[in-house]
Amino acid sequence: MGNPDLIFAVAGVAALLAATLPRLLNRRPFSLPLACLLGGLLLYVLPLELPDPDPVAHRALVEHATEICVLISLMGAGLAINRPFGRRDWSSTWRLLGWTLPLTVLAVAAAAYGLLGWPLAAALLLGAVLAPTDPVLASDVQVGEPVDSEKADDEVRFTLTSEAGLNDGLAFPLVYAAIALAVSGGVGWVAEWTLVDLLYRCAAGVVCGLLIGKGLGRLFFRAQKSDLRLAEHRDGFVALAATFLAYGLTELVHGYGFIAVFVTACTIRAAERSHGYNGVLHGFIEQLERLFTAWLIMLLGGFVAMGGLSALTWRGAAVGLLLLLVIRPLTGWLAELGGRAGPRERVATAFFGIRGIGSLFYLAYALGQADFGVPAEELWAVVAFTVLASLAIHGISASPVMNRLDRLRDKKSDEDDEDDEDAEPAAQHL
Repeated sequence: MGNPDLIFAVAGVAALLAATLPRLLNRRPFSLPLACLLGGLLLYVLPLELPDPDPVAHRALVEHATEICVLISLMGAGLAINRPFGRRDWSSTWRLLGWTLPLTVLAVAAAAYGLLGWPLAAALLLGAVLAPTDPVLASDVQVGEPVDSEKADDEVRFTLTSEAGLNDGLAFPLVYAAIALAVSGGVGWVAEWTLVDLLYRCAAGVVCGLLIGKGLGRLFFRAQKSDLRLAEHRDGFVALAATFLAYGLTELVHGYGFIAVFVTACTIRAAERSHGYNGVLHGFIEQLERLFTAWLIMLLGGFVAMGGLSALTWRGAAVGLLLLLVIRPLTGWLAELGGRAGPRERVATAFFGIRGIGSLFYLAYALGQADFGVPAEELWAVVAFTVLASLAIHGISASPVMNRLDRLRDKKSDEDDEDDEDAEPAAQHL
């Protein structure tokens, strides 16, 4: 277990870093998660009595710790999105979910099957585990604070945030498919999987999220008694209550709690879109998100320092890099063709398919359900390497790329304003 006093000290340092580094690193090509990763590496290289970060030996602990972090990030994403929910306004999101998600799973599964020679169930699991995006690991590519304007979110940040909010839950049916294939083999499980794991659980997640979100939104903003109208009391920790309530109730009826949490957050935001209480809720949940992320990424760094990648082969590394540099960029770019995003925005959206905490959760969960015919150490090595590579590639490139896009967008906006001003005298002359 390590030295408890030392663990408290390290946890305190990590929390302090989570509070100070985002401001110090603002708009620089270096992210908070990358700093925490390097910190974890350095700490575990030193002869200190720190807890064992082995996810194989402590699978259940890893599963629940990453589960909480994902839940918190989903609530934060839903509360931050300023654009109202709709078929057309969210068209970029639907394109990524409808095309990029399944194509990514299939392509990664094919790469694992062909390059690594893994059984089909293990290959499908790797594809499902590495499918979800995770903008929390690069804050520059997610939307910021809730604001009054519904047009405040640029297309890249909005699309990546909303995609992550939904595909964190939509990857679950694919993980269940891999588990069913590992347990049963053949195709006898497909009918039940389609009806229960795909259709019912997704629908239950959406319905529960809508109902819980509407109920909480009414309580927060329009309760008859002022003591129950929590928006007037500005208690931010209520966001955590909403997160756990939505997740727990949905899981009790066997729906997908991840979907429910994101839908609940979006529904609460829609109840009073311009109310300042949205900022209070989001601010509290964002702080928790940074804290949990800092702790978990430091442990991931410790996992690497303790030899966690020793089971990684060049073929496994190739699969991870193929996902980050070829599969996701290509499938994301194709999905966005003809959509709302311009050429530059389309490339950025396709490239920033960040992998992170969600992938660690799904792998820990699946390994507790079935044997996939591949050593757990090898599965963890491939997934951890992919997350680390994503952390480095996207963490370094996010700020420069997004800063350039912002400058180009501001320049175009200024030019449009000048054109409008020039057009007014001409119209008056006519």
